[in-house]
Amino acid sequence: MEPKTIPRKKIAIRLLYTVFFLIVFEILKIIIQVSVLFQYVYLLISKKYSSPVRNFTNKVSVYAYRVLRYVTLNENDKPYPFHDFPKEMELSEAEVLFE
Repeated sequence: MEPKTIPRKKIAIRLLYTVFFLIVFEILKIIIQVSVLFQYVYLLISKKYSSPVRNFTNKVSVYAYRVLRYVTLNENDKPYPFHDFPKEMELSEAEVLFE
């Protein structure tokens, strides 16, 4: 089945949303990087991980995944703030192992 022809106006609008979400994705990358560094500093000091940071980064990573699916044309629903913030796809591992 051949893809249907798409009007250029709709392509341009989607491109503008894509540029916006690519900027959002860069911000998400920075947030994740800072969170990971914080988690390891916390872990080195307290010898245990921070559950709130783990939960936060799990949610942010799911959102980043949804953003990537949208900008790569693999999903049609615009991510948050145009739709609800995505729910966690997978729960965090019960125990973090250092092997």
